[in-house]
Amino acid sequence: MVRTSSPRRLRLLTALLACLVVFAAPATAAASAGPKGQLKVHATVDKSVVKVNEKVKIKGGLDVLSGKGGGHDAAGGLEPVLVQSLQAGVWVNVSAGWCRPNGGFNLSVSFDLAASLSLRVFHPETDLYASAYSGVFSLVVT
Repeated sequence: MVRTSSPRRLRLLTALLACLVVFAAPATAAASAGPKGQLKVHATVDKSVVKVNEKVKIKGGLDVLSGKGGGHDAAGGLEPVLVQSLQAGVWVNVSAGWCRPNGGFNLSVSFDLAASLSLRVFHPETDLYASAYSGVFSLVVT
């Protein structure tokens, strides 16, 4: 004689399996994630004084210091970088871009107001790397 499960037992078993998947998956993912890689961001501006609406190039790169990233190729060259300006004590994003597979980036920005600016390049936290930022550099727009 073949014994079949009742619909009630089947629903209970399905609910238990669903709970197991929901609670076990995040724990497994967190255990395999490990610590994020550490980066060093370096950036320079090609001119320290520009005219209003004149493009200025910001060049630099991301150096992997430690962690699971292992190198720029592991990130696929799609690590984001943001140019930020210090305004009233708060860093504000003014431009965004991506680094190349070798970790380098080359961004062009322009400003439509005359001002003396403090800028930096910021790498926000990603799945592979922790956030990091470059040293501050100045740009005068006349």
